[in-house]
Amino acid sequence: MMRLKTVFYHAACSVCIAAEDKLAEDIDAARYDVEIVHVGDNKSRIKEAEEGTAFYINFGANLSDLS
Repeated sequence: MMRLKTVFYHAACSVCIAAEDKLAEDIDAARYDVEIVHVGDNKSRIKEAEEGTAFYINFGANLSDLS
């Protein structure tokens, strides 16, 4: 079975960190290859995050606020 690539972008707010922890705990690693990207530390990936499909769990800031 081919694993699906999933990228989880966040800016390190407490809600995002909690979601990241839960995601890492619950996701089926046999089915998904998960990459976690902290866009505050990896500003070069902000455009990539903006172009993707977003699921906002806690809207605290625009991605443009990080650049």
